[in-house]
Amino acid sequence: MAFKGRKSSTKNPPFFSHEFVIQNHADIVSCFAMIFVVGLMVQVTSPLAYMFIAVHHNVSSEQQSIETPAATRYTYGYKDICAVFFYFLICIVMHAIIQEYVLDKISRKLHLSKVKHSKFNESGQLLVFYVMSVLWGGDAILKENLVLNISSLWEGYPHNEMTFMFKFFFIIQMSYWLHCYPELYFQRTKREEMAARTQYATAGLVYVTAGYLLNFNRVAICLLVIHYFSEALFHVARLIDFVDKEEKGSKAGYLVSDVVFVLARLASIILSVLTFWYGLSLSDTQGLDLVAGNFNIPPIRLFALAAVCLLQAYLMFHFITDKLRQLREQAPQVQPRKLPTKKTVPKKKKEESKKAAVEDDVNELTEVDQNTKKSLRSRAAKAK
Repeated sequence: MAFKGRKSSTKNPPFFSHEFVIQNHADIVSCFAMIFVVGLMVQVTSPLAYMFIAVHHNVSSEQQSIETPAATRYTYGYKDICAVFFYFLICIVMHAIIQEYVLDKISRKLHLSKVKHSKFNESGQLLVFYVMSVLWGGDAILKENLVLNISSLWEGYPHNEMTFMFKFFFIIQMSYWLHCYPELYFQRTKREEMAARTQYATAGLVYVTAGYLLNFNRVAICLLVIHYFSEALFHVARLIDFVDKEEKGSKAGYLVSDVVFVLARLASIILSVLTFWYGLSLSDTQGLDLVAGNFNIPPIRLFALAAVCLLQAYLMFHFITDKLRQLREQAPQVQPRKLPTKKTVPKKKKEESKKAAVEDDVNELTEVDQNTKKSLRSRAAKAK
């Protein structure tokens, strides 16, 4: 028997409502991604599904790929859009898995406030992505021998042939930064935080896509690894700050993060100047050739160099202003001395004191002068 007016607290939200989509967005997206996986098992739909899941635009010959599989090379093309879309869905699912099974369980034990809870989730998600990207990108840099041979960043340009893992790295990068936009809705991001997160995701997507399409992938992966390493240390320090209530480990973490952040900005500028201003300007393959993927012309080189330097300057400016704000907040506030306030005297007391002062002055005169003074005062009163 149901009682009228009684509402159940465990009532599920209606289908296709905002609350239903937010609560079940991981299941919805995973089911949508499974369509492409199941499509591989059907002969009719397998070519279409394969376009979304696999990495395409192989430029190696079949004979070469059979004899030396490690030498298989890829370039970019229109089919990469399908791959970015599929792994964009996978990034949403992985985001929800990390949030539900790792971050939510830790945050419940910490009993954080709403503001700290939002920052904790943001740092946790970005830390996983940054650590994965640094390890993956560092492995690709070592295999391509870009550390010991810095001149390889510009020699042999255009670098339009990539290994499988090298190209897959950029596809995942674009997919991750693209998935940050719907996550603003799924995570119920506040309006005051939405602008900063949107700018950060947009900058990451634009810079990664530009480096990929302009065939500056070698210098791009080096700059990404440097930037991600400094950002990973910052988020480690912030997570330690949430856990460490005594603030002993967080101070050391922030100190290391600040030093690495400044060094990363300096290293990024030096690497960009060496590549765009010095190396590519001396290259023999200069000129604009869209078919060959050659974009080695002065306007594009200067634009790329200016874009990297402006980003480093913006990050450094934000870093300095944030540190100055923290110093102002930590500085002891000196309260101004209170000046003695004059006591307000009522009007009646003022008039009585004036009369008393006048009478004292009159009393100090002789008797004749007192009479004349009183007569003058009476005449003045009548005249008024």
